[in-house]
Amino acid sequence: MKRLSNLGVGILFAAGLGMAASPAFAQSPDIHHDRRDIRHDRRDIHSDRQNIHNQRADVRNDYQTLRQNRTTLRNDVKNGASADQITADRQAVHNEVKDIRGDQRGLFNDQRDVVRDSRDLRGDRRDLRQDLHD
Repeated sequence: MKRLSNLGVGILFAAGLGMAASPAFAQSPDIHHDRRDIRHDRRDIHSDRQNIHNQRADVRNDYQTLRQNRTTLRNDVKNGASADQITADRQAVHNEVKDIRGDQRGLFNDQRDVVRDSRDLRGDRRDLRQDLHD
């Protein structure tokens, strides 16, 4: 009986120590998780920058197409093409300008997101360094 009561007291004592130590474990930094998040964030930023590069190439190609459409429109007007053909050429120019504006707006938003993500990544890295030194 004495052995059973000693075991019960020991279990209660260990549980009390565990409860007292749990806030300390909860506040300790999860360095491996933080490093993994930083690695994923860096990978995301890299892919976003690659997408921005591709979008810039698309905008350059759209400008090339716009120049071609405007040249076609000028040539058709100069050579006396039908009204339907001129209307179609003007519509092509209008659609290309609209497409370029949409691409530029998307490019601007993506660049802004990369800047914000980079700023957040710098903060996360600073926090991780701070946690390692504490």
